[in-house]
Amino acid sequence: MAELAGQAQANPGFPNLAQQQGELLAAARDVLREYDPQPGALGDLPQITVEAADVGRACRLIKNDPRLGFPQLHCLSCVDYLEHLELVYFLHSLAPEKTLCLKTRVSCDDPRLPSVTGVWRAAEWYEREAHDLFGVVFDGHPDLSPLLLYEEFDGYPGRKEFPFHDYQEY
Repeated sequence: MAELAGQAQANPGFPNLAQQQGELLAAARDVLREYDPQPGALGDLPQITVEAADVGRACRLIKNDPRLGFPQLHCLSCVDYLEHLELVYFLHSLAPEKTLCLKTRVSCDDPRLPSVTGVWRAAEWYEREAHDLFGVVFDGHPDLSPLLLYEEFDGYPGRKEFPFHDYQEY
């Protein structure tokens, strides 16, 4: 219990973050300061939110700045909140072991943001999946051809509005 109290004092506003994670969040805020980063916590993981237009530049800094150094894109997820889509980049480093979440929002009407395939090659399939299932367009992606669906598929089955019960395969 005393350990939790110490963590809460070390990270006011983010009591789930241990001191090391709070320090990582502070470093991320400093590295990304020109992009007006919004700090947060995703459970016990430090999280930083930037505007969609800044994602490419922010990811390059997160990977290359020695204060952060995240050589691996562990996962990219897209979440439909009906009023917007949120993309969550889970970034990982093995030496030292650490994880950072980068978030951004795009509109459901025109879901566009820069591709990060030039930063992490692993982004290629994750971005294709988000394109297939949610209709997100990643500007600069080398090949947004369908990964999971067939070419003639109509709609975006990852979105909450997709009519699963009305769907007929031809």
